[in-house]
Amino acid sequence: MVQGVSLALARGEIVAVVGPNGSGKSTVLKAIMGLAALFEGRVTLEGRDVTHANPEEKARLGLGYVPQVENTFPDLTVLENLEMGAYAVASSEERRDDLARMFALFPILSERKRQPASTLSGGERQMLAIARALMARPRVLLLDEPTAALAPRMVGELFRRIKEIRDSGVPILLVEQHAKGALQLADRGYVLVAGQRAMEGRGADILANEDLKRVFLGQK
Repeated sequence: MVQGVSLALARGEIVAVVGPNGSGKSTVLKAIMGLAALFEGRVTLEGRDVTHANPEEKARLGLGYVPQVENTFPDLTVLENLEMGAYAVASSEERRDDLARMFALFPILSERKRQPASTLSGGERQMLAIARALMARPRVLLLDEPTAALAPRMVGELFRRIKEIRDSGVPILLVEQHAKGALQLADRGYVLVAGQRAMEGRGADILANEDLKRVFLGQK
């Protein structure tokens, strides 16, 4: 259970949420999205209280969410997955523009656009899941452990793409098991331990804390 955790995300930011396994990192994202029960507190989006909106309503209001698993439609092609993400975009011209942007951001998806999502590698599937969320033009992007089980080379590649998304104007709340890489990437970070906030601050400041590196991030 997560208790007393308050997070803030500003425009132009990547904010990382890190901590040991079982610390409640993914639960925080699910609670924000309405996929986990919220017993107290509020969720606001650009000043609007969306606490009691259901996940579909939150998505339409601008919350983009990429879960760790089951985040693509395996039997649909890459192109069909992306088109599914554009359900809230009315104009066909806008959808074409968004597809072009996704293929520029993730060139491998353009090469694979006629393939079923099930034939992609793990890293390619994560890129597709993120691109599909971006097709809905979210105001905020929530990413739940996007680099889980990926090879180190692919982790670095995905982090670079996440930075590009932030630089394009979409703020990102990132839950990550690769704590060091996430905090190096992030503008700010939060450390959760046993469902509570243990530390917050600039990513570089958290990484510089020797006790934190040893106890929570598994570094010496």
